[in-house]
Amino acid sequence: MEQPSARQGQLPRTPASLRSGWRRWMPGLEMLRNYPLAWLPKDLLAGLVLTAMLVPVGIAYAQASGVPGIYGLYATIIPLLVYALFGPSRFLVLGPDSALVAIILAVVLPLSAGDPARAITLASAMALVSGLVCAAAGLLRLGFITELLSKPIRYGYMNGIAFTVLISQTPKLFGISLDSAGPLHDIPGLFQALFDGKANWHAFAIGGGSLAIILLLKRFERVPGILIAVVLATLAAWGFALEAEGVQVVGSLPQGLPGFSIPLIGLNELTTVLIGGFAVALVSFADTSVLSRTYAARTRSPADPNQEMIGLGMANLATSLFQGIPVSSSSSRTPVAEAAGARSQLTGVFGALGVGLLLLFAPDLLRHLPVSALAAVVIAAAIGLFEFRDLRRIYRIQQWEFWLSIVCFIGVVVLGAVPGIGLAVVIAVIEFLWDGWRPHYAVLGRVAGIRGYHDISRYPDARLVPGLVLFRWDAPLFFANAEQFQSCVLQAIEQSPTQVRRIVIAAEPVTSVDVTSADMLIELEQYLRSAGIELRFAEMKDPVKDKLRRLEVLARIGSDVFQPTVGAAVDVYLEEHGVDWTP
Repeated sequence: MEQPSARQGQLPRTPASLRSGWRRWMPGLEMLRNYPLAWLPKDLLAGLVLTAMLVPVGIAYAQASGVPGIYGLYATIIPLLVYALFGPSRFLVLGPDSALVAIILAVVLPLSAGDPARAITLASAMALVSGLVCAAAGLLRLGFITELLSKPIRYGYMNGIAFTVLISQTPKLFGISLDSAGPLHDIPGLFQALFDGKANWHAFAIGGGSLAIILLLKRFERVPGILIAVVLATLAAWGFALEAEGVQVVGSLPQGLPGFSIPLIGLNELTTVLIGGFAVALVSFADTSVLSRTYAARTRSPADPNQEMIGLGMANLATSLFQGIPVSSSSSRTPVAEAAGARSQLTGVFGALGVGLLLLFAPDLLRHLPVSALAAVVIAAAIGLFEFRDLRRIYRIQQWEFWLSIVCFIGVVVLGAVPGIGLAVVIAVIEFLWDGWRPHYAVLGRVAGIRGYHDISRYPDARLVPGLVLFRWDAPLFFANAEQFQSCVLQAIEQSPTQVRRIVIAAEPVTSVDVTSADMLIELEQYLRSAGIELRFAEMKDPVKDKLRRLEVLARIGSDVFQPTVGAAVDVYLEEHGVDWTP
């Protein structure tokens, strides 16, 4: 198949598996080797447009995460430069993200005790942990791990995070200073502050107006609603001297670029930071993998989840060493870059350079930006995280998975973002084990007019082979369902209308066995043999046979117990036992 050319908006790409050396690990350099100069003006313009959005969003997400806004800009510059080198996607924009706000805040707020320097050290340490986890997982080719969380569970924890962020930012919308302690405490505290008349209605007019503008313009993909709202809010605060009315503003930003700094934390903080960093890695890669696959499909280019993990990990590692906070891909800034005409990773590089130039030469540009407007930016992003439509569909078609999602949501809201995500992982494991613990199984019979053998519960008129039970198990065999398998086999034998001489396990759905299930098969065969019943298998895959051989099952039950098909197993039984039965 012909590769798309640069004229079609594509770069010729060598599959990642065929690249070697630096070309394998640094896709950005590979991109530069084939970069069409005609793309340069488009990438430059898109980078300038992106810069205008990166600055207010970076400040807003940093403040929402419990650290000073300047560190959100540091976490914008470094990751964009590093991802441009190690990231495989030409379009993804990395930086501070609303999905990570609640997780970072849950770690930073209680441990920093209001000390900004301590807060950024803790946040940077979380980025370091997240970077190491993502990079190691990418190198070990574990890019599939986020797929272990089912869609309802992902919806649940993301809805919980969105709700937590929404509630934590609402007081700032009213100009109320309230130490966030989780939604269960923040909601009563907000109503009490409103009842006591602590709201600043000038701040609310700015914040509420900014939120309305962002939400109204969100439907127009090419209109920078956040930029428009922030500019108007800044002009209003400056023109009407709202600082004198008690409206909080960002103030002057420190001039200059971030310096190198290793985030050193105490041993008493290590466990919390490790858990928080792992949670950040899980959420950020889940979001990044979905977004990268979306743009890969749109541009008809291959997705590389393992390299995506490495790119994300290296970006977090780098930002942790330059006073940054954890980062992820952005589902709001990436479309802005694409709509502005981005063609490659250079868009992110130009965006990072734009933010850096702002800090070097115009740090006072946003000094009149109201904090309530930044809260509106974060609230708008949190609203975009909620998922209700698909949950309604899930409720309609599979209610128990809907309630799993609700449990995850409640866990995040009640326990906090980090324990809530831990709960989501535990529920995902339980869900997996439950599905494997109680899989579908069937006794098979011959159905008139239909080839093969089929479930007698669905075809009550199916004919059974006298003295033979055909039993199908629709799952891998492992420790959680070994006893269940044995119980179901014995039950099928007991319910047979004729004296059973042989049972054949239709094993095509069995994709694996472990030590526990292997020992169970040996015990089952010995028990059946003592009862005068033979155990046989049909349609078992060769890799599973190899496992049974390694686990010493075949040495105990024999190696001549397999037939290629259920039909062949029936024919062999009829011949060996002299049964007169027509298939």
